[in-house]
Amino acid sequence: MTQAGPGDSRRTSSAPVRSGRPRDASIDERAAAAVMRLLGEGTYRDLTLDRVAAEARTSKPALRRRWGSLPGVVVHTLITVMGTSPTPDTGCLRCDLVTGIGGLAESIASTPVTTALPGLIADLAGDPELRERFTRDYFDARRSTTRAVLERARDQGALTPSTDIELVLDLLAAPLYYRALFAHEAIDADTAERIVDTLLDGLSVDAASNHPSAPDH
Repeated sequence: MTQAGPGDSRRTSSAPVRSGRPRDASIDERAAAAVMRLLGEGTYRDLTLDRVAAEARTSKPALRRRWGSLPGVVVHTLITVMGTSPTPDTGCLRCDLVTGIGGLAESIASTPVTTALPGLIADLAGDPELRERFTRDYFDARRSTTRAVLERARDQGALTPSTDIELVLDLLAAPLYYRALFAHEAIDADTAERIVDTLLDGLSVDAASNHPSAPDH
């Protein structure tokens, strides 16, 4: 049997040839931190790619290559700061929901990036591709963990069989985003517990007894 020497062109495998400059992963972190600092000092309207690039010690083309636009950088920051897997699945429905919604409430109340939500949502309306990315990578990713908890609870009889899971998901998060958008009420330490308890009181397996029977005709 012959063996291929150093100059033999016959190869059983070869490493992929990479061209161009390697991706600098630290830019992702620096860009998110830059957006946070700038939003802590100003508003979403004050943000520009030039300012973010300077704050992140990178270039505007580098930001465009990764995220396409300023709203794209803000979506990246939102995902970085808020996370996408908030709800644990320990078997305690109330505990898991309070933990998940509580984490979202804390992030919204304490994170400058949430002040960008009104302007960002307006920009998403004019950018279908970015809106799809936001929905997939942030919105749907967060909902999926809570959906799994609710579906398990329904299957185990902790929620009524007719529970509309998608509606419950909306009802859990909507008060927080509503307050973030309109700032008409504060998000305090027990907001998450009040949201969860209000919903579970109406969704518990005993809720049917609270509905009066339909009148006889």
